[in-house]
Amino acid sequence: MKKYSLAVDIGGTFTDAVLLADDGRTFVDKTLTTHGNLLEGFFRGVGLVLGHAGIEPGDVNDVVVHATTVVTNALIERKGPPVGLILTKGFTDILYIRDEHRYDMYDPQIEFAEPLIPRERTWALDERVLADGTVEKAAREAEIAAIARECEARGIQSVAVSLINAYRNGANEALVAEVFAREAPEIFVSLSSEIAPQMREYLRTSTVAINAYTVPITRPYLNALIAELDRQGFSQQPLIMLSNGGVIGAGRAGTLPVRMIESGPAAGALVACYFSRMFGLPDLISFDMGGTTAKACMIQNHVPLVTGTFEVDRRYRFKPGSGMPITVPSIDMIEIGAGGGSIAWVDELGLLRTGPESAGSIPGPVCYSRGGIEPCVTDADVVLGILDPDRFLGGDMKLDAAGARAAIGRLGARIGLTPEQTAWGIYEVVCEQMAAAARTHATDRGVDYRGLPMLAFGGAGPVHACLVADLIESKQVIYPPLASVLSAFGTLVTPAQIDLVRSQLGPIESLDPAAARALVGQMTEEGTAALTEAGLATADIGFVFGADLRYLGQQSELRIELPFDPRQGLDTAAMRAIFDREYIAQYGLKLDDMPIELVNWHVTARGRLPERATAHVSKGGSRPAPRSRIVHFRGKPVETTVYSRAELMEDDVIPGPLIVEERETTIFVLPGWTVRLHPNGSLVADKMTEH
Repeated sequence: MKKYSLAVDIGGTFTDAVLLADDGRTFVDKTLTTHGNLLEGFFRGVGLVLGHAGIEPGDVNDVVVHATTVVTNALIERKGPPVGLILTKGFTDILYIRDEHRYDMYDPQIEFAEPLIPRERTWALDERVLADGTVEKAAREAEIAAIARECEARGIQSVAVSLINAYRNGANEALVAEVFAREAPEIFVSLSSEIAPQMREYLRTSTVAINAYTVPITRPYLNALIAELDRQGFSQQPLIMLSNGGVIGAGRAGTLPVRMIESGPAAGALVACYFSRMFGLPDLISFDMGGTTAKACMIQNHVPLVTGTFEVDRRYRFKPGSGMPITVPSIDMIEIGAGGGSIAWVDELGLLRTGPESAGSIPGPVCYSRGGIEPCVTDADVVLGILDPDRFLGGDMKLDAAGARAAIGRLGARIGLTPEQTAWGIYEVVCEQMAAAARTHATDRGVDYRGLPMLAFGGAGPVHACLVADLIESKQVIYPPLASVLSAFGTLVTPAQIDLVRSQLGPIESLDPAAARALVGQMTEEGTAALTEAGLATADIGFVFGADLRYLGQQSELRIELPFDPRQGLDTAAMRAIFDREYIAQYGLKLDDMPIELVNWHVTARGRLPERATAHVSKGGSRPAPRSRIVHFRGKPVETTVYSRAELMEDDVIPGPLIVEERETTIFVLPGWTVRLHPNGSLVADKMTEH
């Protein structure tokens, strides 16, 4: 019996679907994202790929994996139901006080995103846990019951609980959950001691508040997904992509929506690791540009950089600290508002800009003919001649070239440029934005980006990647098969995985091995439970151990991977040596006379890497004569060779300028670069050496 696996990735502009057969045959399609009802676009995409393959839902007998923006959308739109917050008496302004950091020291009118849960839906509980975990004052059931009844009367659907020092002892929080289950069982309760059991009160409270806010949205969404898959005859329960690059069962994911925020981008970073192993390239840059945003991630030793905190809904997109922080493990990437739908505009100085505002899928760029009036990056690509308006999505979605030219022309008239000059300006500006973001991201993490190969994907990534690579001094760009839907494909080559964190503060030399063994043991048990729920056998689950360390007295810490299992004993000398190496890489020095302090333990529970077949590749034959069309390159018309991707043969080496078209995306290669077809189906562009 043939095996088929299905993946669907919902992005800001397009919903991508991939159906993969065990013999390597791959069926892909894209449809515009239906923001009013995301599942409408989901099943439209599924229907398209099943139709291409000529199979029924019941034939999908491997896995169904989903990456979604539903959590991100809920946080940005702020249209969630009423949510409550229970804090320790005397600490009810945590979400307003934040961490007292100012993201802009010189702005006297600094603004922050409003807390998700306002003061009028915040309750104080008279309890207290000390910093060492001792319960000084136990929570009273009668007080909790009164809060539960008031929440019920006010129509509260979900409650976040973040009691002081609960990361050391969650007994009082557990009592809150127990009483709510008895008094108001329809209200979902999120406990900080379960969602984010880490030190730092604001980070922990912000994280659990976000989880509580999005649970009433994600649980019905995932339940509806499960029900509709069952109704249509799919036999597999869906797996959901998490921000850390792993997948878990939809049931558990529905209770942990805070871990789903970077779902789609994480899949892209993980598939970059897949191709880094395939090409034998330990280090590369992952570049994913879609319709709304562009993402860059550094891959080192075949794995992505991981961070313990990130932000959502920033007041200012490019200013860290202006949004809501989340303290859960996530793939460390930089994301900027630079996509095909990014709107081009002229600032008060008469300079051409793009983004961060996006036209998305509704109304979309002008060329989509869906009501858009603002010129976008995709409109510029059409005016330049890079995109063929008659072959977009294989001709299924015709583009309005005249409308795009008129919109770009109106913008150019404001700064005295022709439509073609304006279009190239937009193309160049958006590429420089992405290059600058990649430089900053790599430099901040102590990574030398110069000369690293780049993996380019996403619907708009292959259109712009060659210039971005040129700007960051990369000499090679890899365009993988299925580039436009690669994040969806990434969910199929990603193991089931969950990352867990627990705080245990103290100098590493004086750590209690028994306490460490107990804490890490709890984490491995929790990880095992999560992955067995996703269908894995216990024997197939492995663990990776890590720690957040810092010099005593520092505010920030570095995460290191441990070469030993803390359940079997502690090797503090190895911890110090690894920390010193990472500290030097990050800051260029180390402090030998300073004690090192443990902040958090990390445990990653993961299954085996799934074995998936790759796409079939043409190996020879005759190549038809290429077509050509004019591309306005740097303001000049340039005759540019055009091939269909299926027409290229292995070992061909074709010089740029060159356009390679496939149904879901277009590859544009600059002059001075060559392109060849790799045996695995990827196109590889190499910059020619100058003599």
